Amino acid sequence: MVAGTKMKEEVCQNSVLISTTTGMHASLKRQRLESIDRSSNLYPESCMDEANDSETFVFGDPSTTDVFLHLQRDKCSLSEEENKSEDVTEDIAEVRVHVHVLKQCRYFDALFSDRWQDQPRTSTQEGRRASKFIHINLSVASGRSVSSYIATLKLMYTHDFDGTICDVESALSILPVAAELLYDHCISVCVRFLEAVAWSREEERQIVHLVSYLQLEESSALLARLSPVKETAVVDMFNGLVYAATHNHQNGASVKAFVAQFLSGHASRDTLRQVLDKAFALSLKTVKDSVEEYASPNVRGRHDEIEALQRQNLHTAVVKGKHLFWIVERMIELKVAETAVVEWSEQGAFAANLKRAFSDDTWKNIAPGLSSLVLRCTCRLASAVACGSIIASQQVRLKLVKDWLPVLVVSRNVSRDNQLSAVQNKQLHQELEDVFLKIILTLPMSESQKLLQQCLSFATQNLEDCPHLVNAFNAWFRRANRPLAMEKGEVESEGC
Repeated sequence: MVAGTKMKEEVCQNSVLISTTTGMHASLKRQRLESIDRSSNLYPESCMDEANDSETFVFGDPSTTDVFLHLQRDKCSLSEEENKSEDVTEDIAEVRVHVHVLKQCRYFDALFSDRWQDQPRTSTQEGRRASKFIHINLSVASGRSVSSYIATLKLMYTHDFDGTICDVESALSILPVAAELLYDHCISVCVRFLEAVAWSREEERQIVHLVSYLQLEESSALLARLSPVKETAVVDMFNGLVYAATHNHQNGASVKAFVAQFLSGHASRDTLRQVLDKAFALSLKTVKDSVEEYASPNVRGRHDEIEALQRQNLHTAVVKGKHLFWIVERMIELKVAETAVVEWSEQGAFAANLKRAFSDDTWKNIAPGLSSLVLRCTCRLASAVACGSIIASQQVRLKLVKDWLPVLVVSRNVSRDNQLSAVQNKQLHQELEDVFLKIILTLPMSESQKLLQQCLSFATQNLEDCPHLVNAFNAWFRRANRPLAMEKGEVESEGC
């Protein structure tokens, strides 16, 4: 009995116990970042076929095992009560494995090298029997399961990667373990699988965390899905979306609604301003050029050819005018229309061409909706200025009314000759009249005096039908008479 006890003590003393340490693992992590040529030198020629003949060994086979791998919970991941408790065996697994198989991982290959081994030399028979077993303590990191370690170890035997890594969940559980053990082939398989399949939002969050934490060389394909190639990626995407929405997409209304929703929910203020300012400028230029070519044709040819060209110009102006109005609405809605207001106030030549075009009867048969489109854009921008949503300078307010008021007057006169057009545009005209009058009253008295006189076409025989015009003139006269009243009061006080 004593002899048996003594033999057991000798076996325990001669057995090799190799514990994983933080310093060693950090060193191996750095080795992982070395080149492929250098990493291949870690494997001697005698071990190059380990992956090919590892299936000759059986996972957990007690008759051939030479390594006892103890999977233990990392003490840092245990609660205070669990650390105090002596009974934590439920979180420990002992796995019987083989050195020849484990060397597929650069972590174990280095662990078994002479650098890390401190194997005692003995010539006794019991020592030789005990020394063929290696005991390794491997901590299971916080947040990982023992089953993921066992699954990774089994892959070294079966190489059944397709059967084991069959969904995102399994890849996410095995990849961190493979990275910890420096199991290169398994890492590549996991990354290749994750790169090729779709992710849920939660899975994507886990992948982002995993990639940033592990910093794997193989993760470049994943990073291509997770991070933009250049800083302007978001702006470029929205430029493309707005372009598609404003260039006659076959499903135009739905596309515009879709893009409008994403503009309001996924873009910063600076991005919105940059994207919509560009779209506004492009659409405005197209409408301007089309109206100019119609109003002042610079072509020679037969009358029918010129007329066909004018029809084309008006058609283009109407189509692009619809897109322009959609852009203006988005800018007003998202509060990024400051540049658009300034641009619109500087369109004196465009307004003059519109007046010339609206004075011609031809456009009414070809593009009857053109005037309402232009006036709706004007009304939306001017309304934002009048109500204070956009703070415009005095010069911008003056030019906005001065250039666009004549266009409104011509449009009203044209509508009077067409009963249907008069009914359709009546509300628009009255709304724009009211907005212009409000802006006029924000200008200096000398400027408002000139502009109010141009608004007399808004008048009706019954003053009750044009209260906005009456109120504007009343306000001007009230202000104009105020200095006279003050002077009169001063004179009376002096006489007393």
